[in-house]
Order: sequence, then structure tokens, then C-alpha cells
Amino acid sequence: MCEKSYAKVNIFLKIVGLRGDYHELNSRFVRVKNLYDEVSFIKSNEKELKIIGNFSCPIEKNTVYKAYKLLEKYKKVEEFFKNYYVKIDKKIPEFAGLGGGSSNAATFINMVNRYCELNLNKDELAQIGKSVGADVPFFIYEYDSANVKGIGEVVEKFDEETLDIEVITPNIKCNTGEIFKLFRKDYFEEKSEYKELFTLKSDKILESLNIFEANDLYKVALKLEPKLEEFSKNSWFFSGSGSSFFRINSGKN
Repeated sequence: MCEKSYAKVNIFLKIVGLRGDYHELNSRFVRVKNLYDEVSFIKSNEKELKIIGNFSCPIEKNTVYKAYKLLEKYKKVEEFFKNYYVKIDKKIPEFAGLGGGSSNAATFINMVNRYCELNLNKDELAQIGKSVGADVPFFIYEYDSANVKGIGEVVEKFDEETLDIEVITPNIKCNTGEIFKLFRKDYFEEKSEYKELFTLKSDKILESLNIFEANDLYKVALKLEPKLEEFSKNSWFFSGSGSSFFRINSGKN
């Protein structure tokens, strides 16, 4: 039992409103098919949930653990993980704006639904996932490309060709909390929906925008981490709250 847990990039990311402590966004999320972790369920006699992987956070803050705590109310789930443990082979860098933790949680939720025969639909799973993290619903739906709104809970499939996305992640750890805090304090302006961008294919969006125009958080991240500018080359864009940069190669899969 092993499944791929893909990274994502934000083709564009615009902060359009505030909802309590959260930020409402308009964005295009695209899965990166050549960068993924692997989530496995492995037979064991642990008698309680065990998660193995190279994580930088304590187990209580791990997204897969949080997802499990939301699912353990189902008797089948609790019984299943008396006989299996979870192994996550990490390839997606952490603190990189690539959604690795959210992807892991979503892959775990989808696998639990399948192997424990919970028979929940994608909308029901996404409701569970959004309690783990804002990006989790996108990964739950398993769309290659989607327009994402709200605080991440509105996910609308976007049909386009699979893109050949190249990613680089400098050894710079961007602090998402600090970036959003500074953005709210010094940069936020309420905006209308970016309806035109939602209709364009991802490569056309990037042809029409520069790195600052595509991602509202880049200028904030750059202020906090000036070394990011060294990686801001022509045709490269910034994903999420960083620190990864990406570009679309001309060849398409």
C-alpha cells in the first residue's frame, strides 16, 4: 500500500480579503508530477498509530497525525492502525511553498478512506482535510490543476495540459506566519476576484505577469529574506510563501 503525494506550485497567488485570522485568496494550484513523497501503510503489530519519516516537527504537529486524530472516530480506522504503521518517504522540501505537509495529509486521508472502506465522497473528505490545513482540500480532490478560492476550501477543477514544471528550492526557510503577519500589517489591500486569470491556462498567465505580479507574498518574503533575490531569475516564479521558485519548461508531458 504505497501512493504518491505530489507537490504543488501556485501559478498565481493573490490575497483578496481577510476572514478573522485567515487570508482569503485567489490562486491557481498545479500539481508537480515529477516531485512527490510516498505514503505507505506497512503491516505491523504496533497496536497504536506509528508514523515514520524525516520530519522536523513533533508528532503532535505532523499533518498526518492531525488527520488521523480526525479519522479515528471511525472504528474501522482505529482497528486498521493496530495492524499497520505509516511510512512517509520525503522528497518534497519543507518550508518551501510546495505543500508537502498538506499533500501528505490529503494522501493519507484518501488512502484511509479507500483501505478502511469509509465510503466518504471527496467533498466529505475535503471537509475533514480543511481542519488540518488550508491547502489540504486541493490535494484531496487530486486535480492536476485547479482554481482555489476562500481560505483554500473552494477548489474548482481547471482543465489544461499537464505542464512540465521545474522547481528549485534554495536553502532558505521562509516563515509563513511571519510573512502573512507582515503582509497583513503593511501590504494588504482588499481586491475583487481575478476572474480573467481563472479563465487562462497557466502558461498564458505566467507569460502575462512578472514574479511580483504573480504572487502577492513575494515582495514580503523578499523583505524578510533578501537572499531570495539571488534566485529570482528571468522566467522563474515564486510559489506560495516560499522559498521555492519554479518555471514551466517548453516541453509538455
